[in-house]
Amino acid sequence: MSGHSKWHTIKHKKGAADAKRGKLFTRVIKELTVAARNGGGDPDMNPRLRTIIAEAKSVNMPADNIKRAIQRGTGELPGVNYDEITYEAYGPGGVAIIIETLTDNKNRTVGEMRHTLTKWSGNLGEANSVAWMFEKKGYIVIEKSKADEEKLLAAVIDAGADDMQDDDTNWEVVSPPETYTPVLEAVKALGIEPAAAEIALLPKNYIKLEGKAAQQMIRLMEALEENEDTKKVWTNADIEEKEIEASLA
Repeated sequence: MSGHSKWHTIKHKKGAADAKRGKLFTRVIKELTVAARNGGGDPDMNPRLRTIIAEAKSVNMPADNIKRAIQRGTGELPGVNYDEITYEAYGPGGVAIIIETLTDNKNRTVGEMRHTLTKWSGNLGEANSVAWMFEKKGYIVIEKSKADEEKLLAAVIDAGADDMQDDDTNWEVVSPPETYTPVLEAVKALGIEPAAAEIALLPKNYIKLEGKAAQQMIRLMEALEENEDTKKVWTNADIEEKEIEASLA
């Protein structure tokens, strides 16, 4: 992996859409509402809700905001009904893209996604056209400066992680979804606050992009993530550091 950066690490380097506090709060509130609607408002009985509450607290969302979002999901307060829709697409160079959305208007969202993809040399695909290229995994990013490699590796492997990878500046800990929570708890038990922690869709293989295709892909991912209906975007694009630096210039 040395010398390259996949999109899930590009996001930490660039800040990307989630660095925008208002955008992040909007997404988390939608996720809280949907999780409560689908699994109930008790985090002890709803693992998905419990995970999103932890994320909300990690970005300093006020407790009242969290409570109201959950109450809208359970029907205790009136609110917008969001649908979860996943789109599969292709980007520049034939890379695969999965776009997870939360929307109150399906027609608006699909139109915006199609327009954005077309603008940056991509296109929507059929259902299951690219999903098979990804697998669901627990994914935790730890800055190297915050962790002792041997202690971290021992802790996460004991907790059920599959692997710990080096992306030059961070450790990336990958685990089965079912051991994500104990692995995350093992990291935090070392006094480490991860740079990122989530259940992710990780590609089985990557496609390397350079030059114009790489720049188009970076712009496409930024545009997709800035859409207010977007929850998460996953891709198998592999882009060199020099391309990322050029996009920041």
